[in-house]
Parts: sequence; C-alpha cells; structure tokens
Amino acid sequence: MQIEERVLLLGLYKKKEDESFNDVIMILEDAGVFTYKEGKRLFKSLKANGFVSEEKLTVVGVQKAQEIEQEFKLQ
Repeated sequence: MQIEERVLLLGLYKKKEDESFNDVIMILEDAGVFTYKEGKRLFKSLKANGFVSEEKLTVVGVQKAQEIEQEFKLQ
C-alpha cells in the first residue's frame, strides 16, 4: 500500500461525522497530498480492496486504519 493510499485511509477513518468521503479527498488535495483525480483513483483502489464500502469503512478498513495510525504515531 503506497503512502498516499495509507494517508487517505487514515483520513477516511478520522473524518468528522458531517464530512463525506469526497470532502476528505478534497481536504487532502488542498493539503497537497495528491490531486483530486489521484484521490478518486486511490479511493476506488481502497474500495476494490475491501477497505471501503459506499460511505463507510469496512471492518477490515477500520483495522488497517488503526494499524496505520499506530505506525504514524511511532515515527
């Protein structure tokens, strides 16, 4: 999993209740993590790999996001 994909998954996990997945992609685009188009491609990849369903993370997605969160805290 590439770093941008990991950041996106963590962003989706940490999003506020009133934010959509699309909002998270736009926030990360504004932060310079990736372009909107790249963010949408990464989102589709996360979805294809079973980390994301329509508008929520799957159990596997939550577990992976928690692992990523711990990795970032250690660095």
